[in-house]
Amino acid sequence: MAAPTARVVETFTASDDLPLWPHDVAGSVAHVEALVRARLLTPRQGARLRRALARVERELAEGRFRFRASDEDIHMAIERRVTEIAGPVGGRLHTGRSRNDQVALDLRLWLRAECQAMDRALAALQHALVGVARRHARALVPGYTHLQRAQPVLLAHHLLAYHAMLDRDRGRFRDCRARADELPLGAGALAGAGFPLDRARVARRLGFARVTANSIDAVSDRDAAAEFLAAAAIAAVHLSRLAEELVLWSTEEFGFVLLPDAFATGSSMMPQKKNPDVAELVRGKTGRVIGALVALLTVLKGLPLAYDRDLQEDKPALFDAARTLRASLEVLTAMLPALRFDTKRMAAAADGLLLATDLADLLVERGVPFRRAHAIVGGLVRHCLATGTPLRDLDAAVLRRHSPLLSPALVRGLTPARSVARRRVLGGTAPREVARQLARAARRDAR
Repeated sequence: MAAPTARVVETFTASDDLPLWPHDVAGSVAHVEALVRARLLTPRQGARLRRALARVERELAEGRFRFRASDEDIHMAIERRVTEIAGPVGGRLHTGRSRNDQVALDLRLWLRAECQAMDRALAALQHALVGVARRHARALVPGYTHLQRAQPVLLAHHLLAYHAMLDRDRGRFRDCRARADELPLGAGALAGAGFPLDRARVARRLGFARVTANSIDAVSDRDAAAEFLAAAAIAAVHLSRLAEELVLWSTEEFGFVLLPDAFATGSSMMPQKKNPDVAELVRGKTGRVIGALVALLTVLKGLPLAYDRDLQEDKPALFDAARTLRASLEVLTAMLPALRFDTKRMAAAADGLLLATDLADLLVERGVPFRRAHAIVGGLVRHCLATGTPLRDLDAAVLRRHSPLLSPALVRGLTPARSVARRRVLGGTAPREVARQLARAARRDAR
């Protein structure tokens, strides 16, 4: 280009990719070693460049690196500074590579590291869930369907449902890391490097499992980034569901949980208020993570091969989503152990008509077909609602009118504790089964 780039264009095209700097330095060091082995650099030149890169790394780590307005991205900033330190040999650093395969490398290195960080953060939240569940191993709570009270369950069982969700989230991030574990360096701009660089050796040097198979795909592929955001979006939705329940359960209408003062705020106007701001923000920030996924997929949907500058827009979405999700995981992990559950109120809410299914099951055990048992108990429920009579207080005459198999002794034996004890199937809410689930979860978390 004959004319210098306009300042407005420099500003518009600048890339917000600072988080990539550790990976850009690591990739450049490995590239220098590959250039020396290919005899494109002398050992002395290679050593000089490595020393310059080490100095740049220290400056960046210590916050002493001085950026310039002309630094288009972190890659150009690092190369410019290396040349300032090492002299003309710095101009050889970019031999055999393009910013296309360079940024693809940095992004994959970042994804690998971030997937591991997410796995650790998810595991920490799982550990917190297990801790709360163990402290309330026998506490009862109403289980809901359609946000209507359905059947009694153990609070520990309810919390372990989120543990299971987070397990799947961890699996998705591990899958993403595995698919990102390919070295794109050496793909050049799109056709492959024009020098005999040992890509397999560079892959081993940087800890990659394999080398990308197609140079065009290597520089244009952002599947792993999209997969990371998909995993992040699903995980954020899981956190939002947990946050929503904490918001509901902390209301006076539910009254199941008391939020600690350290994780709630008061009202600027109403002195009696304690607001679940942390849970609400976790719920609200989910939109940012979902939006990041949509933003990247929208960028990718119409791009021709190979590299297009649109791909620069992958990083703001990735970095913001990762920061947002990790912050939500961190604050929930800190808040959960401080929650105080009103176990008496939860147990009271888990009683009454929630035992209707158990009564139908008892009729089935006495030979009544389930559909008929369902109809019989449904009639009893309507009677209870119409007369305001608790299920366990129905007299013999009312019970016999609905079925000769029913008796006051049978209905008085219905309790939430006996209800959960009946659910002994694998994955059920019976205390022994939940204890097994807790032990299994603790073993998995320890790995």
